[in-house]
Amino acid sequence: MQRYSLDHKRYLTKLRLKNFSCHLARILLLIILVAAWELCARYNVVDPFITSSPSRIVKQLGVMISDGSLFKHTWVTFYETILAFGISTLLGTLVALLLYSIPFVRQVLEPYLIVLNSLPKIALGPLIIVWIGTGTKAIVVMGILICIVITTISMLNGYMSIEKEKLLLMKTIGANKLQTLLKLVIPATLPDFISVLKINVGMSLVGVIMGEYLTSKAGLGYLIVYGGQVFKLDLVMASIFVLCLMAMIMYFVVALLEHYFAKKRS
Repeated sequence: MQRYSLDHKRYLTKLRLKNFSCHLARILLLIILVAAWELCARYNVVDPFITSSPSRIVKQLGVMISDGSLFKHTWVTFYETILAFGISTLLGTLVALLLYSIPFVRQVLEPYLIVLNSLPKIALGPLIIVWIGTGTKAIVVMGILICIVITTISMLNGYMSIEKEKLLLMKTIGANKLQTLLKLVIPATLPDFISVLKINVGMSLVGVIMGEYLTSKAGLGYLIVYGGQVFKLDLVMASIFVLCLMAMIMYFVVALLEHYFAKKRS
């Protein structure tokens, strides 16, 4: 049976206390901010018509739940986000692998990647609508465009950062390119891949909401635009709240995936 020294036990207790204090402080900060917002709106320190309030947001969510619109619009945005997230991550990773495997192609395309990464993707919105049409396809394409270039660049940097000594060792023991890729390159860049997933959670949501701003008849982005146009700011704030929840859940799933791989590697 494993035994710990007294100093080690004290260290573990101090570490647990620190983690608990951090989580408690986060919760208290959120409660304080929400309470302050509600009080300011209730006593007209701020105009609740413009800033809304937590109670008005909860009431609006209740209305949306009762008429079914919350689930309908949330599902549309979630579906589009998952498509954009998955396709852009897969394609970006494969393109990065291709560029890493063929140095000449990488050198030729590198300036174009930089330009594409710097280009405001919203500028392509009218072209996407003309080329692809309106609806889900155009929205998903916008989400893909937001994510795919940054995915390619991030994964390519991860592949390029692998130590040359390790690559030379694989070559010395007779490993071919495929074996080197499967046994060294991909496992070594797993942390970079997890980081890309975390980035793409937010970026895919940004792309989808941008697409819904341009062309949509459903989705949380549509509700935000509609609420702004008719000055129903409670609807806008409620939709933003649901977006925050969606982003948090997706990020939590990626964090669980990261924890699983970290535990498996250790």
